[in-house]
Amino acid sequence: MSIAIHELTDSDRDWVESVFRKHWGGEFIVSRGKAYHVKDVKGVCAVNTKGERVGLATYYVKRNECEMVSLNAFTKAAGIGSMLVEAVKRTARVAGCSRLWLTTTNDNLDAIRFYQRRGFQLVAVHPNAIEVSRKLKPSIPEVGNFGIPLRDELEFEMRL
Repeated sequence: MSIAIHELTDSDRDWVESVFRKHWGGEFIVSRGKAYHVKDVKGVCAVNTKGERVGLATYYVKRNECEMVSLNAFTKAAGIGSMLVEAVKRTARVAGCSRLWLTTTNDNLDAIRFYQRRGFQLVAVHPNAIEVSRKLKPSIPEVGNFGIPLRDELEFEMRL
């Protein structure tokens, strides 16, 4: 399957909003105590040969750092997530960033494995960070994947 990656345009915004609602429980994502609204992030989209959107990565550049805010690949184990990460990495380099980073939650074992296999390093554990996030977004559940209590944010980075 051939996949094309393109920067998000205004015509993608409604779709991005629907992805945020469906996969992230609302129109914004909370990371390190900051709410990232769908309208405030940039991103890249993966599109298959049928013209179907099959993946999304959003990011936020501040000074010389790029935070990957979200990553969704709608077909697992097809290389879509890796392509999206590579696209964000290229964009971050062009923007002059020296660091690409992200957070995930302590229950997201698939993401923990995925990011490490792609060269990200675990650089911090923020204990009980999800309590702060729930103040901004009360819909964050108490229990996550595999019945694991949702408590901590894990910070991964890649030096560029």
